[in-house]
Amino acid sequence: MTDDSKLSVGQARGIALAAQGFSVPRPTAPVDRNDLHSVLSRTQLLQIDSVYVLERAHYVPIYSRLGPYAHELLDAAAYNGSRKLFEYWGHAASLLPVELHPFMRWRMRAAQEHAWGGMRQIARHSGFVEEIYDEVAARGPVSARELEDQTPRDRSDWGWNWSDAKNALEWLFRCGRLSVAARPGFERHYDLTERVIPGRVLALPTPTRPEAIRELVARSARSLGVATVAALSDYFRLTMKETHAAVGELVESEELIPVTVEGWDKPAFLHKDAQIPARVEARALVSPFDPIVWNRDRTQRLFDFHYRIEIYVPRAKRTYGYYVLPFLLGDAFVARVDLKADRKSGCLVVAAAWREPDARGRDDVDVELAEELREMALWLGLSDIRVEPRGDLADSLAARLM
Repeated sequence: MTDDSKLSVGQARGIALAAQGFSVPRPTAPVDRNDLHSVLSRTQLLQIDSVYVLERAHYVPIYSRLGPYAHELLDAAAYNGSRKLFEYWGHAASLLPVELHPFMRWRMRAAQEHAWGGMRQIARHSGFVEEIYDEVAARGPVSARELEDQTPRDRSDWGWNWSDAKNALEWLFRCGRLSVAARPGFERHYDLTERVIPGRVLALPTPTRPEAIRELVARSARSLGVATVAALSDYFRLTMKETHAAVGELVESEELIPVTVEGWDKPAFLHKDAQIPARVEARALVSPFDPIVWNRDRTQRLFDFHYRIEIYVPRAKRTYGYYVLPFLLGDAFVARVDLKADRKSGCLVVAAAWREPDARGRDDVDVELAEELREMALWLGLSDIRVEPRGDLADSLAARLM
């Protein structure tokens, strides 16, 4: 970092990748709990999403940084008796380290601010909500499906037509009275929070809302390395006003350092422990739900990479495909691939493969991508890879995979 607190975009890119763990070589030994903890100390959370075209969203960021690992390693950290992670609303639905529980309690108390329609409506029926709570207390971990036969389902609207029981469970989860005890088949099983969150964590004092937000902004800054206020706000989905206030306090305490970044039109803030790596030699397929690409404007500024997920775009209007993963090579996104795991046939399907117009002069994109696809297929338990003839990288990639 220079004395006048100016960073080139290349330096900012390296800082961001290092902060997210992409400057560290993948382990050569089998991935263990320490490796998992190292990733989570950098990302702070893993986003959960229901899309299951390739793999559940929360598993992929660990793979992107560590390579093939046992899914059970993350499952055990999230859902066994001595859990290290818990589910709550972080960036979105997320797995977070249990030590963050006290810093999310303000959001639990302010559930009415964040809950959507069905939950808000059911919250008005306190008697019914308490009946559902009592059912969970009596029965232990229970899913909404197991309670649905006791309550009517409204099928008048397409989409989020949750049952009253589901809305009540989700409201109690938002409020922090229930927590997710398990996820067999990706289905939430709810239990009383005191039976899910370790007692030592529940016994920790509850910070004030400003104190909690300051801690979350500090953690966001550590995970991002260098960032604007908007990016710091987005990481845990905080308000801009509260983020501005927290940034001011963190600058005053010298945990954040104001900087300017080449080409950025907004002030930026560097975490005091951020490192500028001499070189980044990453190779990773990155999930659409990975923190390195969450904030699409930041991705554009750092990597000159325009990225949008096209799941909700009609097929005829998609540019690159349905479930497209950027391919990180070195410190640049050099390609993108539309992937699908066809578990019935045991095949990783590359529905499209595109090379970025300016791949930083690399002529080995197809070679490196082919090797990364082999590793991903192995991790997913798939025995074959099929490249369909769509995209300007498809032919050469298919040849490499023969």
